[in-house]
Amino acid sequence: MTPSASNAIVQVGLVQGACSADPAENLGRTLAAVERAAGQGAQIICTQELFRSQYFCQTEDHKHFQLAEPIPGPSTEAFQALARRMQVVVVASLFEKRAAGLYHNTAVVIDADGSLLGSYRKMHIPDDPLYYEKFYFTPGDLGFRAWQTRYARIGVLICWDQWYPEAARLTALRGAEILFYPTAIGWHPGEKAAHGAQQHSAWETIQRGHAIANGCYVAVPNRVGHEKLSGEGIEFWGQSFVAGTSGEILAKAGAAGDEILVVPLDLGKVDVARTHWPFLRDRRIDAYEGLSRRFID
Repeated sequence: MTPSASNAIVQVGLVQGACSADPAENLGRTLAAVERAAGQGAQIICTQELFRSQYFCQTEDHKHFQLAEPIPGPSTEAFQALARRMQVVVVASLFEKRAAGLYHNTAVVIDADGSLLGSYRKMHIPDDPLYYEKFYFTPGDLGFRAWQTRYARIGVLICWDQWYPEAARLTALRGAEILFYPTAIGWHPGEKAAHGAQQHSAWETIQRGHAIANGCYVAVPNRVGHEKLSGEGIEFWGQSFVAGTSGEILAKAGAAGDEILVVPLDLGKVDVARTHWPFLRDRRIDAYEGLSRRFID
């Protein structure tokens, strides 16, 4: 494990946008947005979750498996070419077809020379109204990972993973200085008035907590737009954000419309945070065996 330079400043870019029903159009728009982010100085750029399509998990329909692609595959190759040309690191969220009948919600990590460093497969798979992901995705089997890229050591988790402190901790324990969470989350329109503010606050707060507990940065690109594939659909709330090592919000996008965030991060603050708030030092690893159990009676 090679740590990044303690005085390094890295520019992180998040791409937030609405998605159409045309996968080719979505890919083209996302590639263009990543290139714009690179033009604005971003060095590590992350897409939102499943950017190539509308959020199809609102229904259980076998036709949506046609949206999946192999890794490496067409999208991976397009981002590799862009990363190589622009000298940027790219985290891209894809619907992976691993084999016939075997699919994953996967993020690829591409280094600034265009090489494919690896993949993370979403570990926690939700099954809630309009979020029927268990129908489509096999739980990840690659574990929690971190990669030394040209600019920083990063970890990637995906959407529903963001509610689990265990996932953030295990990724941080692999040396991740920045946790990226490609996301597709929003409101059920009928619940927004009564619960919307509370739901959004909980989502943002727990991820800021991951930054604090692990002394690292957290970067969260979310989609926007009202996608109505079933019932009232989902109103995605956007508000992509980057949190600092003390959980402070460093930058936040709006709740509507396409947007690119480019945020400078001082990697030296990771060492400072982990030294002055030594949560990793004081962990009682001898007393945590219960975490591997479903419930303790």
